Amino acid sequence: MSSVAAAAGPGSAAQVLEHEDKAAFGFILVASLFFVVSGLVALIVAGKMNMPTLLGNISWLQWGRIRPVHTNGMLFGWLLAADMGLCFYMIPRLCGVKLWSEKLGMATLYLWIAIILGAVVTLSAGMTQGLEYAELPFVLDILVVVAWLMFTANIVMTVVKRKYQQMYVSIWYIVASLLWTAVVYLVGNFATMFTSGTNQANLNWFYVHNAVGLIFTPLGLGIGYYFIPKSAETPLYSHRLSMVGFWSLAFVYVWTGAHHMLHGPISQWLQTVAILFSVMLMIPVWSLVWNFLATMKGQWHQLKDNVPIKFLMTGTIFYLLTCFQGPMHSLRSVNAIVSKTDWIVGHAHMAVLGAFSFFAIGSAYYAIPRMLKTKLHSDALANATFWLWLVGGLSFFVSLWIGGFLQGLQWNDTTIPFIDTVKFIKPFWLVRLAGGTLMFLGILIFFWNLLITWTGRRDRPAVAA
Repeated sequence: MSSVAAAAGPGSAAQVLEHEDKAAFGFILVASLFFVVSGLVALIVAGKMNMPTLLGNISWLQWGRIRPVHTNGMLFGWLLAADMGLCFYMIPRLCGVKLWSEKLGMATLYLWIAIILGAVVTLSAGMTQGLEYAELPFVLDILVVVAWLMFTANIVMTVVKRKYQQMYVSIWYIVASLLWTAVVYLVGNFATMFTSGTNQANLNWFYVHNAVGLIFTPLGLGIGYYFIPKSAETPLYSHRLSMVGFWSLAFVYVWTGAHHMLHGPISQWLQTVAILFSVMLMIPVWSLVWNFLATMKGQWHQLKDNVPIKFLMTGTIFYLLTCFQGPMHSLRSVNAIVSKTDWIVGHAHMAVLGAFSFFAIGSAYYAIPRMLKTKLHSDALANATFWLWLVGGLSFFVSLWIGGFLQGLQWNDTTIPFIDTVKFIKPFWLVRLAGGTLMFLGILIFFWNLLITWTGRRDRPAVAA
């Protein structure tokens, strides 16, 4: 298999080909705008945890309505949209051809904007299917499927028309995610309509867990496999190891969702299967993490000034921590303590915001100047984004891990009234709010940096695409 460095080597088609990048840039810029909106809603959510009367009795600003606005905004408005834009950037370059259809890409973007705006309106109005991560009304679910088919057609046709016959590992991950996303989304948003009770819960958690594991994970890892070698200007450590990670992820991850229902009304054999496959996740995780770390051998000095590498490698460490926590809290003894506590909240946020958002932000900081053929507006602001996210994220995640574990111990002590456990956790929620505020400042700086890079692109020297 050809490496990223080889694919973009001297005299290659990738070096002389002029990419339009309209859809790629549009998706990333719109995603960063939704990032700001979702981050603001997140602050309100965190604020209401500490001050329940915040914003009074306005119906569309109640916690039960804005929470799904926040989660869907972060998952689909920010992260998935940003990943789609980054795919539109890197797949043509890995294939040595232009994107199959920029017009189709822009049409997908416009439809995606309509979906996200529709989600904000309907969820704020209380129109929801009442299932975790699957709150969107049926009509919007249909539009999501249409948009994904459009995105899939564009990516697949670009790969089909590629000039390079050997496919770099990022293409494997991205193409696989196209299929996996379709299956996971259809199960979580359509199959659940025909079930109820325990069966519906099982399907819902298949969707919730695999939304991270088979949608955001393969997209994020495919992005990491491309942008880490490119940002560091060094070849990938091992293509063989990348295939071990890919195929083990494909085999293992799909069966882990039921570990969210341990000690619940589901079959013991299903719980045991979920535990076994959760522990086996360490195979693809360690394969990938070692590959990324070994790729940086002799290049660690770049962490001083290379902002994309700072984000990408920190995201790698967060990914390792996330995927260590998952197998550990799938064990019955640990799960009896942490299940349904704030530990799980911290774990989920570290996956989406700590690992895959770090990948997306770092990759955007690398790709946007090359799309626009200009310099980034401010490296200092990019560096500020990183430190705000690192400090804020660690405050956010660690406070919920510690508080959630202690919360679980208290829940297991029948002598402690439940209201006392709520009072106990409040200081940890305050730290969460403080950390989230720092992260929101980082989001504002990130959006501003990209926006000014775009509006002022003609005033700065061009850089090689």
